[in-house]
Order: sequence, then C-alpha cells, then structure tokens
Amino acid sequence: GLGDLTLLLCRVFVPSYTSRVLVEVLRCRGAEGCPLWLRVRAKAPPLHNSTALDCREHDPCQLALDLPFWQHWYYVLVEKHPGVPGTISFQVTVLARPPFLPSSASMNMPHSFGSAGGMALGDSPPPTSPNSTKHPVHITSPASERCWPIRPTLRNELDTFSVHFYIFFGPNVSVPPDRPAVFVINLLPVLDSGGVLNLELRLNVVRWPCCTPDGSLAGFLLSVNATASLSRLRIPYPQTGSWYLSLRSLCATEFEPCTNVTAEVYLRTYLSPCINDCGIYGQCKLLRTNNYLYAACECKAGWNGWGCTDNSEAFSYGFQLLSTLLLCLSNVMFVPPVAIAVRSHYLLEAAVYIFTMFFSTFYHACDQPGIVVFCIMEYDVLQFCDFLGSLMSVWVTVIAMARLQPVVKQVLYLLGAMLLSMALQMDRHGLWNLLGPSLFALGIMAVAWTARTIRRRHCYPPTWKRWAFYLCPGALIAAAAVLLYAFVETEENYFYIHSIWHLLIAGSVGFLLPPRAKPSRRLGPLPRRKGCGYQLCVNEQEELGLVDPAVASINSICTS
Repeated sequence: GLGDLTLLLCRVFVPSYTSRVLVEVLRCRGAEGCPLWLRVRAKAPPLHNSTALDCREHDPCQLALDLPFWQHWYYVLVEKHPGVPGTISFQVTVLARPPFLPSSASMNMPHSFGSAGGMALGDSPPPTSPNSTKHPVHITSPASERCWPIRPTLRNELDTFSVHFYIFFGPNVSVPPDRPAVFVINLLPVLDSGGVLNLELRLNVVRWPCCTPDGSLAGFLLSVNATASLSRLRIPYPQTGSWYLSLRSLCATEFEPCTNVTAEVYLRTYLSPCINDCGIYGQCKLLRTNNYLYAACECKAGWNGWGCTDNSEAFSYGFQLLSTLLLCLSNVMFVPPVAIAVRSHYLLEAAVYIFTMFFSTFYHACDQPGIVVFCIMEYDVLQFCDFLGSLMSVWVTVIAMARLQPVVKQVLYLLGAMLLSMALQMDRHGLWNLLGPSLFALGIMAVAWTARTIRRRHCYPPTWKRWAFYLCPGALIAAAAVLLYAFVETEENYFYIHSIWHLLIAGSVGFLLPPRAKPSRRLGPLPRRKGCGYQLCVNEQEELGLVDPAVASINSICTS
C-alpha cells in the first residue's frame, strides 16, 4: 500500500517466448475511486511522460503489453494522485501469457498483403521496417494447435557481416496443410547487429489452386503467389537474438488456413554488409564507433536511402556531365606553365607539370559519382598519382624559385618526392600534406634569397618589375587557392570550387616560375691545342719490309 510514500516501483522479469504481459491493480482500498496512476516501461523505470493509466477511470485497472521484450526487466510504477490523504492499499499482479498461439495476432507488414502467401518473421518485439506501413490482419488459428516444432538452421560465417544460414534438408521447404513450418535464426550480439538481414522466398510448387504459403505470426511479412512467385525482405541493423520464420498456407479469399494444401517454397536467409552493395550510386563502407562495427552505404550524386536507391534528390545526367567536364578540362590550365618551363629550360619542372595534368584529368574522370565515369586504371592508383603530382608541382616550383646549386636542387627534388609519397600513404586528405611541404620550401627559398641579398648588398630579386608583375600576383593567386581548398571546399560545391583550385594553382605556377638563368660571365678553362694526343714512331723501312728489324735505322716517321 501507499501511505506517506506517494509511489511504489517494482520490476518483473519477462522470460523468453512470452507473447503478452498483463499488469493489473486489484483490491484498491483506502480512498474512493482508487486514485492511482499505473505506468509500465521496459528496461528502465517509467518517466513522467510515459504512458499512464488512471485507475479512477478504468475498472479493472490494467495495462496489456503485446509482444514484450524477452529476457528483460519490466518496471511497474504505481503513483498516488497528488493531494489524496491517507493510506491506499492495493495489489499488483503481473500475468505472462505463454508462447502458445493466440486467437488472433496483428501483423506489421512492410507492404500490402494482397491475395498471396508468404513468410512472417519476428523477434520480440518485431522491429519496424524502414518506410513501412502497418496493416492489421487477423488470422484465426485452430484451438487444437498449441506448440509448433521448430527446425534449426546452420550458421556459416564467410566474412564480416557475411553469414549464410542453411536450412537442414533445404533450401526447398515443404509447407504442410495442417501446421506451419517454423525455423529459428540466431543473430549473435555485436557480430550480427551491424549488417543487413536478407530473406528471399520463392514459390516453387502449389498442389492446390486456392492457397499459397503465408505467415501467421506478428512480424514482417513476405507474400508470394502464382503471379508473384518471388519476394525479398531486407532488414537493416537487425536486433540480435532469436528470429523465427513461420511458413503457412492461407486461403487467398478469407486469409484463413487452408486444408489439403501442400506447397513447396525456396527459402534463403543471409547477412550482408549493405543492401545490393549500395548500387552504382554508392559505396559500402565498414564503420567503427567505440567498440561497435557496422556497415553503411555512402551515397553519391544526390542519391539517398539504405541502399542508395532514393533518387528524389539525385543529380541529373546533364549535371553529372557538366561537373565531370569542369573538373577534367580545368587541368588544361597547366599547358601555359609547361610551355613557360620548357622555354626557360626547366625540363624537370615541365615533366612534373605534365604528370600532374595527366593524372588529375583522369583521376577526376574516374572519381565522379553516377554513370559519367571513365577509369584508365585502378582508382587508388589514379588518386595517389594526382595527389602526389599536385604536391610535387608546388614543391618543385618553390625550390626552382630559390635558384640553388644544381646538385642541391636535385637532392631536394628527390627527397621531396620520397617524403611526400610517405605522407600521402599515411593520410591523403590531410591539410598539412599541402601546407607542410609548402612552408618548408618557402623557408628554403627565404634563406637562399636572404643569403644572396646579403652577399650582393642588394634586394633579391633585384628588379621591381619582377615583384610587381610576377611574384606578388603569383603569391596572391596561390594564397587564394589554399584558402579555397582549406576553408571553402565542401562536398556540395566540390565540382566547381575544385575546378577553380586547378585554375588558380596552374596560374600561380605560371607567374612564380623564375626566368631562365643567365650564363656566368667568368672565363672557363682555356681550350686545348690541337695536336697529337700521343705519338707512335715507326721505322719506315721496317714497315716496308726492306731491312732487317734488328738493324733498322733510327729514321722513322711519327703519326698521331
């Protein structure tokens, strides 16, 4: 009873296979009309906004919970109305219905039922199908049917979230007319909750024209008939535990169990990471949050949905083609820097610019979502070469501006290529992959320019035109490109902001690349005199065979 206390909280454990829980307040004494509130909640105590029952308005005062959670605690809260004096005595009873067939059961069907048969499956309670509609269907079961034999399944793990459940003596299953065929699938905690549960039902043989297989328990429903013989169901992130699959023959007119009907169906159940591997507009990815691993589709080109099948916001073909052309053709801006580098005898730098232009063009042609895609090699190779070429273009340009000794410059080029390759292998999308080498190269250039200024006692570069028309515009263009890349570029504006990035980077290279170095005025080594590098003295008479070599004279000729 409730005296000075205003509420009473207790909990009840619900065992497996419970189909219904009934909580009732009885023998309420001490006040007129039983001024109590009754609240029930699973897994946690009820809150102030939980469903409540006023016992003054209901006689008997009871709450019924259909399809409760199995193996969980249910909390029952009885609270006295505020302002009611005295002590109120009462009795709380909790009744759990066993798992035998009820007289009727409601079905949560993800699509219309129709005059068909199918399979119902469910946990306790059954999960709600995404974008599904609930249609109550009442099916009467004979009173003689009490317990259904359950056939187990064999589990075969192939990979992460890739599990096949094999039915003994299957996959073809005969559905008898007198009772349903029930199968159980056990989904393991953590291991099976992050994928998609797939079920496929196909009608092979019906030996009676009026009836087809159908499910008769609450849960998801798959329906098949003579005209639609194949049905599929996909449940993302299924609740772990025991799932029961029930096959039963129902008449197409009354939705009641038929007699003298034997149907043969093909049943297939398995777990997969994503729905249809996310199709052509998505990519299936494995994600980890804390200790939980799950799979999800990363959709592109405006597509949405569990399997990237929702095209309500999808990009049109013209938009996809336009974005691809902008990203690819914007790399043509590297042609002027290549021409400038070749004219100034910067052949190594020109080779780097050509490399960047080539791989950036074909990487973006392969990186596009949707159907406007063209790949000349593997995507990962194209991406690595594009990122490496972009960073190397910045690196070799700044090092060339420092005007170092040829040996030092070649060492820095090779060292930069190796370090940038290592950095890209660690994190290709890191902002410091661009800022780090750029700042380091600018530091080298600043030191070289400062040393040259001190040695010459004159500002370097020496002409104001070089600063006004080349260095300052090139630096501003490069800074604008870095700001766009770091703070403006997003997934929504990627195709045109990144195209502007291509134009700005290539344009800054054309301004910043230094002119051809003038030849040194210092005299080189004196040219060698023409003449014999060596002399071979041969006796002329000996060569002609006129004298004996032993007595040959000294008279000889010298040839060079």
